[in-house]
Amino acid sequence: MGSITFSHVYKHYKGESRPAVDDFHLSIEEGEFLVLVGPSGCGKSTTLRMLAGLEEITKGDLYIDGKFVNYTSPKDRDIAMVFQNYALYPNLSVYENIALGLKLRKTAKHDIELRVNRVAKILEISHLLERKPSQLSGGQKQRVALGRAIAREPQVFLMDEPLSNLDAKLRAQTRAELIKLQGELKRTMVYVTHDQVEAMTMGTRIVVMKDGVIQQVAPPRKLYDQPANMFVAGFIGSPQMNFLEGNIIRQEGRYYFSNSRLKLPVSEQQYDQFEQSARTLRNIIMGVRPEYVQLREDDGSEPDDGFVRGFVEMSEMTGSDAYVYVKIGEKTVIARSDPETVYTKEQKLLVGFNMNKVHFFDEQTGVSLAAGGDER
Repeated sequence: MGSITFSHVYKHYKGESRPAVDDFHLSIEEGEFLVLVGPSGCGKSTTLRMLAGLEEITKGDLYIDGKFVNYTSPKDRDIAMVFQNYALYPNLSVYENIALGLKLRKTAKHDIELRVNRVAKILEISHLLERKPSQLSGGQKQRVALGRAIAREPQVFLMDEPLSNLDAKLRAQTRAELIKLQGELKRTMVYVTHDQVEAMTMGTRIVVMKDGVIQQVAPPRKLYDQPANMFVAGFIGSPQMNFLEGNIIRQEGRYYFSNSRLKLPVSEQQYDQFEQSARTLRNIIMGVRPEYVQLREDDGSEPDDGFVRGFVEMSEMTGSDAYVYVKIGEKTVIARSDPETVYTKEQKLLVGFNMNKVHFFDEQTGVSLAAGGDER
């Protein structure tokens, strides 16, 4: 129970030149924790609302457990939705808010009491059952909203940015509770967020969207290590991936990434993407994550092969890591560094790259030259 299939689904609003959701085609397995992530306006919430039945589908088919539900009313889809603003009734107690959906379904009073108390125990809000929403903190309100959804025992949980109103500490705590809860309930969850950190820590699979179009679908690790295009590479990861413009050249049987300041030997394990690619090897973007940028002191001697001179613009301390912003010509690259090492502004450094970990993209299309990366 709880599988979902979107078959080439579109949503087009009257007066808009392009669809809000464009050919969304995806199957979600029973018990999966699927996260839709992307910038504001990318279509993720619209997709969720079509699944909930709150938005009509312009074109395409939607199935829940193999049942066609395009025209099924929200109350008959056996789903529960948790909103960003909690949507609690201020005049009702916590108990009554959690029980409301069950009462509307004419559930027996004894069963309502059992379910509410069980959910309150799971969410550790049993001591709040007599309070009104105005007497609760943001985190407590969020738990009540979750409790109301859980008490209904639906096939599918839909969550639309449910943690965005919480402070950073409470957001991290609630995130951990949701992951634990999903493991216990073993129900399908579809979760919308604009926060890529939230997406990476919660989802069993992640759908990255841009302008209504799916960019990539993959588990978190694969999304990070094998981005399908520059948008995914830049959106996933904090700080984002560094991008350098250049060309791929071949000299004496070896490939190099080259521009006016750099000539970097390409790892042999990446040769096949150039030899098999029908794309031109000019106007290539090399992407490298901050943890694979290498820094050395500049002693004034000629840099080793693969290194180039730069200087420190600034550095950021995050506690466990430090991020150093280094200027190379007109380009700034970000390197993750040992927080024990202190870098000063204008300090001269040698900058290198772990060429086994870089990515190459076609500048015109943004598509990765590497094969694969998408798991639809």
